[in-house]
Amino acid sequence: MKKQYNTKAILASLLIVGFVGMFSETALNIAIVNLMDVFQISAATAQWLTTGFLLTLGILMPISGLLLQMFTTRQMFVGALISLITGTLIGALAVNFEMLMVARVLQAAGMALLLPLMFNTILVIYPPEKRGAAMGFVGLVIMFAPATGPTIGGLLIEYLTWHYIFWFSLPFLIIGLLIGLKYLENVTEVTKPRIDLFSVLLSTIGFGGVVFGFSKAGEGEVGWGSMVVITSIIIGLIALLFFVLRQNSMKEPLLNLRVFKFPMYVVGLLLVMMSMLIIMSSMIILPMFLQTGAGLSVFIAGLMLLPGSALNGLLSPFIGRLFDKFGPKWLVIPGLILVTTMLWFFTTLTTASSVAFIVALHVGLMVGIAMIWMPSQTNGLNQLPPELYPHGTAVMNTLQQVIGAVGTAVAVSILTGGMDSYLHSSSAPTQPAEIANAMASGLQNVFLFTVGIAAIGLVMGFFIRRVVVQREVINSPH
Repeated sequence: MKKQYNTKAILASLLIVGFVGMFSETALNIAIVNLMDVFQISAATAQWLTTGFLLTLGILMPISGLLLQMFTTRQMFVGALISLITGTLIGALAVNFEMLMVARVLQAAGMALLLPLMFNTILVIYPPEKRGAAMGFVGLVIMFAPATGPTIGGLLIEYLTWHYIFWFSLPFLIIGLLIGLKYLENVTEVTKPRIDLFSVLLSTIGFGGVVFGFSKAGEGEVGWGSMVVITSIIIGLIALLFFVLRQNSMKEPLLNLRVFKFPMYVVGLLLVMMSMLIIMSSMIILPMFLQTGAGLSVFIAGLMLLPGSALNGLLSPFIGRLFDKFGPKWLVIPGLILVTTMLWFFTTLTTASSVAFIVALHVGLMVGIAMIWMPSQTNGLNQLPPELYPHGTAVMNTLQQVIGAVGTAVAVSILTGGMDSYLHSSSAPTQPAEIANAMASGLQNVFLFTVGIAAIGLVMGFFIRRVVVQREVINSPH
């Protein structure tokens, strides 16, 4: 029996709320310095607004596959939106750091439910030959929203106060909720799987420990030598090992690791993780370099990175349609070549590099990422049988969060290591010009590391094959 869905309205409601959720994730990052001043808190404390967000995602994402089977689509959607709207409202009214922290955790909890729901719903309501275009719109949200966050956030802080970052988001969330309540249907069957609390505990300690450890190491002041960092990563990895062993021995696992038996899913997952690592590294290092190394304002630095990220988002639906027509290989391999080339040029940046050159490189990098990300992801998920969709999206979203935390931490440590060794051999290490040069030296090291990652990705790209999906019973109207 073919079921008809109002795919456009369902997609619109998910995209609106997804966009706002992703926007608020990065918009507050630009306000961190401002918040340290307002609340009289240290950088390490303020960093918790980001670490806490990532940690909540890292803990909740792995159980999203289970939640997608326990609750109806509408229940998950409403639950995610209540969490997002409550968090955003508390953030808008926050008078102290504690209130703001609660707001961030609630926002992250909403996003942890919403992102897997968005992917899963698209896989169910769109036939395989139209999924690329739909996933392309999701790509627009996932890339464009975080890119506009720092720019719009910077503007709001400059002319109003940081509270307006939350007030700005609130009406859009309410509109998205209303559209969803009207058009979103229950697209999956509720199977009421048995909950294994021990698996939930292992997953929470495992993913939470790894994300926390890497996020803490990425704070700069703490570093890798800290007992907190080492202990939490080791405990996290041990818990993950037991988690994997337990999932493989269970009839109804929390995360079904059978998804790793599908080769194109694995290739797609690795390419998505590689893209995420490159994006997170460049998104944290470039603004630091533009402000400290090139001496530009926060707002200008945000504006410089906007064209590349905007183009990445806007190209995603177009690339989705090309994927539907030609498959992944003719997009992914040229994308990987473009990314590797751009990253190589990034290793040549100095304090004398022109604004136009940096913007052009960033545009090239983000166009290349758009060509890799969505085709790899959609092609990989297409290979899974429908009963594994919730698990496939849960694994992919979880590992993206983990690699995001890892990428940020590794990039910051390579940067600080490069700066320290440069200043160590400098005759005037306290001079602003030398500090700027040290920043450039650290940045070159970070991009050298990402060139290596992209080169490995390029080798993997040659193994990608188009997945031919058996026509499913669900059909969607044009």
